[in-house]
Amino acid sequence: MRKLRIGMSQINVTVGDFVGNTQKIMEAIVEARSLEVDLLTFPELVICGYPPEDLLFKPQFIEENLKCLEKIVENTSGLAAVVGFADAEEDIYNAAAIINDGKLVSIYHKIYLPNYGVFDENRYFQAGRECPVYIIGGVGVGVNICEDIWYEAGPATAQAYAGAEVIVNISASPYHAGKGDFRERMLGTRASDSVAVVVHTNLVGGQDELVFDGNSMILNEKGELIARGKQFEEDLIVTDLDVEAVFRTRLHDPRWRKDAIFLREQKWHTTRIVVSESPFADSKPTLPLRQVEVCAFPSEVYDALVLGTRDYITKNGFEKVVIGLSGGIDSSLVATIAVDALGPANVVGVSMPSRYSSAGSLSDAELLARNLDIKHMTIPIEKVFQAYLDMLTDNLRKTEPDVTEENIQARIRGNILMALSNKFNWLVLTTGNKSEMATGYTTLYGDMAGGFAVIKDVPKTLVYELANYRNSAAGQEVIPSSVIDKVPSAELRPEQKDADSLPPYDLLDPVLTAYVEEDKSVEQIIGMGFEAEIVKRAARLVDTSEYKRRQAPPGIKITPRAFGRDRRLPITNVFKGY
Repeated sequence: MRKLRIGMSQINVTVGDFVGNTQKIMEAIVEARSLEVDLLTFPELVICGYPPEDLLFKPQFIEENLKCLEKIVENTSGLAAVVGFADAEEDIYNAAAIINDGKLVSIYHKIYLPNYGVFDENRYFQAGRECPVYIIGGVGVGVNICEDIWYEAGPATAQAYAGAEVIVNISASPYHAGKGDFRERMLGTRASDSVAVVVHTNLVGGQDELVFDGNSMILNEKGELIARGKQFEEDLIVTDLDVEAVFRTRLHDPRWRKDAIFLREQKWHTTRIVVSESPFADSKPTLPLRQVEVCAFPSEVYDALVLGTRDYITKNGFEKVVIGLSGGIDSSLVATIAVDALGPANVVGVSMPSRYSSAGSLSDAELLARNLDIKHMTIPIEKVFQAYLDMLTDNLRKTEPDVTEENIQARIRGNILMALSNKFNWLVLTTGNKSEMATGYTTLYGDMAGGFAVIKDVPKTLVYELANYRNSAAGQEVIPSSVIDKVPSAELRPEQKDADSLPPYDLLDPVLTAYVEEDKSVEQIIGMGFEAEIVKRAARLVDTSEYKRRQAPPGIKITPRAFGRDRRLPITNVFKGY
């Protein structure tokens, strides 16, 4: 029987860290060799990191990545490998190196270049035109990259009908809630339609706003999942593939044979490249059983936030973070995520009470800090706030207190956090959620001041779900129930409640989802059964707050359409959707 022992190395790399990335690749090769892996696969652009963006315009960046490929090739004796890198051949290509026993055999260039959502590959790369099938150990192997496999009758299908029994897809597919299930269904369809084993090796780790979830998969010729990588963790997944099963299934599938005749006449130019013809050894040590549990919602979102926070902070050279603790749900969740990402010794909470801060909020912040075992500082702002009011008395004479005085308090707090950041090199984590960012219920240079916005893409209603999930997972109250149960308030004026300025979050969030993420019109949303005034008010707040969002720090993408990289609207714009 023909078998292929395949390894998928889902590693966490950093854009531009050629030394570190190459070292990780080398270590994976050594481990795979010890397990007698025949073919080892790595993620898309693994050498240079993904997405490299305009670094690709720097010739030195491309040269460094090519030098690292040479080193990797030299260290692949005894196995074959597929490694993602940026190729330069009169133009720049998103490429996969096919390596065998210390030699670079061939290079595949990505054909479908995504140019939507967070992707901008047409800006950088030339599209490939060839769909080779590589004969590796007597097995037909098709190699393609990420987007190539998302298209029905695309490169993967062409390779299968040209003799590929195994389709290797190396990928950097970013996470959003529910993406893993959708990706698995797509890969299963591609495997069963092509009657081929699909090996999907995905990147893991955080890169700016993006999180890559790993969750690499192998699906057999019937579309059934036979191996899975861990979610949000590095992993080496090694599996023995029964290639003969592909041959047997194709023999019994007349539909496949008829389609093969048709598709051989299509545009994809396929060639056969012999890497090695001799079958791989059958007598290999038995692999240990693997069992990987898939995270369910909302635990997968929480894990994504932890990984994205950890990688943003550590990859940018920070060790500690500081968070303004208001005693509210948002800051409590951000502090908890930070502790899970960095450990309690690297998280500092700061309470900054004013004349409007309730005793309950102060005690809730203190209790949270004790539960998390983090350093907690209290810096009252009353004297500074009064000094501002005194200083502005003449200029604000004959005016009534309004949002101006409220925002002064938020900006004093932002100044304090930034002072601590400057003095101790602590990164400030902001605590605004997506509902607030969408509606502009935030203060420029106040609660928006900071280096990273952990829950920027998390709607308020999901904030509560994540807090309850974290407590449930711990089996105890990490985030105090008094925090979760209290009515949301910024506490910037007497008896203030969020509901004074915004519709209730359970009504607001679905409206925002429809308007922001799905681009539904106001009329369509009203037609869904929502009150007209709430819809129009929400749309108006969204449309008039674009200038604020442009000045917000980056934050982790966890929804299909996040502000910033996904949703790009002009600030200067007279078109109104309400």
